[in-house]
Amino acid sequence: MSLVDLISQADDRGLAASGLACLDRCVPLLGGDDETLRPLWGSLAEGVGDDVWGTALEQVRGKLAGSEEPGTDEPVQLARRMLSAAPDAPSAEGMRLWADACSVASLQIHRLLDPAEDAGSVDARREGRTDGMSPLVAAELRRQVTVLEVLAGHGPTGLRRALEVSTEGRRVLRAVVSRRARGLG
Repeated sequence: MSLVDLISQADDRGLAASGLACLDRCVPLLGGDDETLRPLWGSLAEGVGDDVWGTALEQVRGKLAGSEEPGTDEPVQLARRMLSAAPDAPSAEGMRLWADACSVASLQIHRLLDPAEDAGSVDARREGRTDGMSPLVAAELRRQVTVLEVLAGHGPTGLRRALEVSTEGRRVLRAVVSRRARGLG
C-alpha cells in the first residue's frame, strides 16, 4: 500500500502521530533536541484532545521560537512550516491535511539534504514509485510507512514503536546536518 493510501485510511491518532513523527525527525534543523517534542508525544498517549494537544503544541512552539532568520536555507524553512502548520485543535480534517503536508515536506527535506540524486518526484515516491530513489529519501519513506502501519495495526500501543522510528530518523538527519555543516564551513 502506498504512503498516500496509508494516510487516507489513518485514524485521528495515526494522522497526528504521522505528522508529529515527520516533524520529530526534522527537529535538528530547528535546533531542537531529543526531548523537544516529548509533550506532543505525551498528548498522543493520553488521546488526541484539544486541551492537551494545544497546550503541548504551544510549549513546543515556544521552545523552538526565535531562531527564524532571513536567508535560512530551504530545509529549515520547510521544517518551520511543518511546525507552524500544526493544528492548534486536533480535528480529523486538520490532522489529515497536516500529516499529508508534513509527509511531503519531510521527504523534500531529505531529498534536499541527500548528496545522492533522486530521480523521481516526492509525489511519485509517496504513490509507491521508488525506482532511482536516493538512500536518504528511501529511508524516510520507509519510516513514514512504518509509523502509519504500526499505528494502524496496534493503535495506541504502537506509539512507542512510532517514537523509536522517529528517534532513529532524527539521529540520521542530525548526522547528515552535521556533515553538511562541516562541508560548508
